Amino acid sequence: MSILKGTKVTWLGHATVLVETACGTNLLIDPFIEHNPSFPKEFVLPKKLDYILLTHGHMDHIADAAPLAQKHASTVVGIYELTSYLTGKGVEKTIGMNLGGTVSLPGLDVTMVEAKHSSSMQEGGTIVYLGEAAGMVLTVKDGPVLYHAGDTCVFSDMKLIRELYAPEVAMLPMGGHFTMGPKEAALAAKFLEPKLILPIHWGTFPPLKGTPEQLAALLPDGSIVARVKPGQAL
Repeated sequence: MSILKGTKVTWLGHATVLVETACGTNLLIDPFIEHNPSFPKEFVLPKKLDYILLTHGHMDHIADAAPLAQKHASTVVGIYELTSYLTGKGVEKTIGMNLGGTVSLPGLDVTMVEAKHSSSMQEGGTIVYLGEAAGMVLTVKDGPVLYHAGDTCVFSDMKLIRELYAPEVAMLPMGGHFTMGPKEAALAAKFLEPKLILPIHWGTFPPLKGTPEQLAALLPDGSIVARVKPGQAL
């Protein structure tokens, strides 16, 4: 796909996305693998997993972050409270950041942008606060601008994300119940004006009823909605 300019984007079910840049940097976003019913069991992650990016601290987004980081010697990137929590779980390399911040990684910049959601973990019957929920904008050198919205509802400041970063590929949750549904995701697409939408956070569990077909039907050009199965690359 020409807009990806050599970057490979693979949806692995739910909100888990593998990004492999043309320069050889591999990033895994929101790893939910072992207990993810939509993860393609035949899929093998690359041996080199440089960075793990986390949008927020719910279990269906960070469940495999610590074991994968330990196995692959990956650096975990996320909001400060969440990376500090994972340091306590044995993750040795982290980059803690916050909303509006940008970190430069080999071959790309990662910018943390706003999302409207919660972020916590339950331990021993107690809710542990894990910082604000966020989205991630990946500006790949000589490549595309990718936006992973994390778990969010639609919000009007998505227009600022478009104005500041002009993402070409938007990974939008649209299953409903815990995030946007198709109606709200269609408005998010209007605000963002991406060239391609990768629907995420749908179909994994029964409450997530929204479908890519429903989203496509609400857009002026439904062909921008990618129809890929878990394990398939854009």
